[in-house]
Amino acid sequence: MTKKIVILLHGVGSSGSDFNGLISYWSNQLIDTTIVAPNAPFQFMGNKTKFQWFDIQGVTTENRADRIQQARPLFDQIIDHTCQQHNISVTDKIILVGFSQGSIMALDALVSGRYPLAGVISFSGRLSSNQPWNLNTTPSKVLLIHGTADTIIPHTQTEIAANQLKAHHIHVEMYLEQNTPHTISPQGAEHTLRFIKNI
Repeated sequence: MTKKIVILLHGVGSSGSDFNGLISYWSNQLIDTTIVAPNAPFQFMGNKTKFQWFDIQGVTTENRADRIQQARPLFDQIIDHTCQQHNISVTDKIILVGFSQGSIMALDALVSGRYPLAGVISFSGRLSSNQPWNLNTTPSKVLLIHGTADTIIPHTQTEIAANQLKAHHIHVEMYLEQNTPHTISPQGAEHTLRFIKNI
């Protein structure tokens, strides 16, 4: 029987435990799905309880893609270890749900073709990975959610990502939340829940 795992990827200066409320709610709705939220590998500003997937100090439009690429080995170690812990194989359904920097890493895992992902959900993210891309032949469903009042990452970044992915024949749904800032809103969480149920 095919298993399903949802791996939540937090943003900068956060941790997996910040998703505890969301995990508790989704777990009651997704009975046969494993939901986990690992910590990113790097401490944020020396804080032992806050993490980041790559260092944002000095990050620019020009160097962001290289930082993402440099972050891949440790990111992959965490994803591989998480899947091994829960006896998930490549034939199971792996779904990445990212917020902000976590979304950047989730979308990078998709376009680099490193994992046969069943689905990717991006909250308040952007697609900044180096091209050329190596999209896996496994069909992936993608949901992009972004608030129009986001002052951290403009929602236009999600619109750009949607167009780029569609150009590569990826199934994409986009949901722009009016007057919503840089966050995972209750409406976005519900939209994602329905999306995951259909994967």
